[in-house]
Amino acid sequence: MTTRVVIADDQALVRTGFRMILTARGIEVVGEAADGAEAVDAVRRLHPDVVLMDIRMPTMDGLEATRRILATPTDCRVLILTTFDLDSYVYAALAAGASGFLLKDVTPEHLAAAVRLVTTGDALLSPSITRRLVERFATPAAPQPAIHRDLSNLTPRELEVLTLMGQGLSNAEIATALTLSEATVKTHVARIFAKLTLRDRSQAVVLAYETGLITPGDL
Repeated sequence: MTTRVVIADDQALVRTGFRMILTARGIEVVGEAADGAEAVDAVRRLHPDVVLMDIRMPTMDGLEATRRILATPTDCRVLILTTFDLDSYVYAALAAGASGFLLKDVTPEHLAAAVRLVTTGDALLSPSITRRLVERFATPAAPQPAIHRDLSNLTPRELEVLTLMGQGLSNAEIATALTLSEATVKTHVARIFAKLTLRDRSQAVVLAYETGLITPGDL
């Protein structure tokens, strides 16, 4: 099945360039948006699989648009477009549920691969890069957390797995650390996501820091 994409960026040339790259690689661009409000409307009308979302746009920025898109049940994934790899807006977008971010100088091959990857339900961003963002921008005492903070319904083993995810470990590395099979770790990860309504590992890393489960410098 063809992946369907909406491109949200206030620069027409950027939208055109991304459209050409994706279309040439068999990915269907079903809509474009010049600001966040248009992006929210496009998602409601067109039901894309992925939104390529610029952050800094007029009328409504990409961060608010991401929050609105992901605040309701949807299978749509958001990939953030940015010129900065350590941007506080990127961190906030990840906390809101974005599936990762791309620098705007991304290669055509990486762009297409990233869109296809998040369509499968995976996170584009590696846990180690997410951790760098979190260590720089996380605010454990902040009111109105962007994602669910109640860890009380996790089992002790699930808390261990979440802690190790927050430290950037892969499933294989967690399995080694806890003397478990990788299949068992995958089951624990799936249960953590379901109990905490998390979309992917990047959000899990954010949550581990924001709840104080781990703190910068723990590694």
